Amino acid sequence: MGKPKHYRPPGKKKEGNAARYITRSHAVKHLQVSLPVFRKLCILKGIFPREPKKKVKGNHHTYYHLKDIAFLQHEPLLETFRELRVHDKKIKKAKAKKNEERAKRLEVHRPDYKLDRLIRERYPKFIDALRDLDDCLTMVHLFAALPALEREKVEVKRIHNCRRLSHEWLGYISRTHKLRKVFVSVKGIYYQAEVQGQKVTWLTPHAMQQVLSDDIDFNVMLTYLEFNETLLAFVNCHLYHSINVRYPPILDPQLEALAADLYALSRWFAAGSRASKVDPQPSSLSGSEEGQGTALKESELRLAQLQHQLPSNEPGALMHLVEDTADEEVEEDEDTRECKKLFRNMKFFLSREVPRESLLFVIPAFGGVVSWEGEGAPFDENDDSITYQIVDRPTQTRRIFSREYVQPQWIYDCVNARIIVPTEGYLVGRVPPPHLSPFVDNDAEGYVPDYAETIKRLQAAAKNQVLPLPGVGKEDLEDPQALLAEGVIDRAEANEMKALEKQYHDELKMELQRVPYSSSTSKQVSVEETEAGEETLPDIQQIAEDAANMSKIVMPRKKRGLYEAIQIGKQRKRDKVNLLVERRKKLKESQKS
Repeated sequence: MGKPKHYRPPGKKKEGNAARYITRSHAVKHLQVSLPVFRKLCILKGIFPREPKKKVKGNHHTYYHLKDIAFLQHEPLLETFRELRVHDKKIKKAKAKKNEERAKRLEVHRPDYKLDRLIRERYPKFIDALRDLDDCLTMVHLFAALPALEREKVEVKRIHNCRRLSHEWLGYISRTHKLRKVFVSVKGIYYQAEVQGQKVTWLTPHAMQQVLSDDIDFNVMLTYLEFNETLLAFVNCHLYHSINVRYPPILDPQLEALAADLYALSRWFAAGSRASKVDPQPSSLSGSEEGQGTALKESELRLAQLQHQLPSNEPGALMHLVEDTADEEVEEDEDTRECKKLFRNMKFFLSREVPRESLLFVIPAFGGVVSWEGEGAPFDENDDSITYQIVDRPTQTRRIFSREYVQPQWIYDCVNARIIVPTEGYLVGRVPPPHLSPFVDNDAEGYVPDYAETIKRLQAAAKNQVLPLPGVGKEDLEDPQALLAEGVIDRAEANEMKALEKQYHDELKMELQRVPYSSSTSKQVSVEETEAGEETLPDIQQIAEDAANMSKIVMPRKKRGLYEAIQIGKQRKRDKVNLLVERRKKLKESQKS
């Protein structure tokens, strides 16, 4: 007789999900902190709620892994937050006693903390930080465009810091020509860059007045922003040192006041590359701390050298980075070399109504020289060497015949197509072609817009490739009629291929009729018998449907439901494509009439 089964007495050691997971309220009590502090700790440490298979306390609770809570229990920031809570109570008590002097002194000596250790802890390798940079860049660019709100604790200093970090990132991408895709949407402008083999995609809002709603919890967003600022500063520092440029950059205060930060950054890059050629020194990420006076003198010296090397009215200052980095960056991939040459030997001038900051970022990233209307510009509108002027207005009264006047969409379409698109459709006063998203795979979606086919033909013409006719796939190039239309083969070869194809189909029909194949029978079978046998041939599509239905019948119910859901999704996709094709047909008919 075996041993009797042992039952755990109530109140003893827990097992299973009850021992592995803990609710949020129990975690807050266990750590002895308030809920906002617990939420802040989880955001900074990267700890998220879990979904156990069996929720012991019920479905209305939020669960965390017990090891994550133990991980938080040994976090030094926990003690710092407790000290901050005690310090806030002292300030509140001093203000209640009308002791303003003590309250001010306590506010000045408020305990501070840094998140550098958390960055090293969460991202052991630099490539890990690049993989997690999408949301970070989007949030930093969002707060860089927001107004300061005192009631929501969104300070001016923080907005300026976000703007500085975002411009440092854009300056690096523009200098190294790592930008790959741009798409202008209603939400904002999507960018995609490729840094060290990792694709980084972020969204920047349009330069318009931002309207904030009341249902936004700025406390949570500011906690995320605090971590993202530290992460982006770390990434910028590492990237700048990788190209032998000092970090943080010291910008011209006059250009900063004129909101020309990207141009000031390009001048800093050019001056840094010149200085590195004269006095090359290895750069390190960890430098020794110096006195405040010494650092101030060094900053003033660097700024004076920058002003001396690059005067503010120098026309080529914005693109010195292209020539200076030609010898430094030996290991460049094919995309970088292609992007670097797109706008080479072209000069652009931006009118005041176009999105200046976006174009100041995109045009130099693809090898062009750009200026704008206003103070601090490298050259003015009357420069005879300008090849393109970017305008976004119905009419242009004053024209110079040595340049072309195009709309801003032309820049973005050229960037996505990697070729110089003809400017006829983008001239002033005309309705431009549709702005197609480079993030959509038209072949996978099953619908290729007309303008996408036009872009493909322009790309093929630039690379001297042969493409099929519109509406014909690459596999249809094996069709003799298509090859004859493309001029690949002559008419005799097309007729021979067609005869061989007809013979193959005849033999296939005879095999389906179970006619024994031999040289004599093949000669005896007449064309009339073959045509009469076509009526008795089974429908191939019907056979395929029957086979699919049989395989569906023998499926388990779970897999059958998944298969039906997949088929419903495919049918919706086909219906969407058919709707787009029908709309395009109606649009063409209306244009003809």
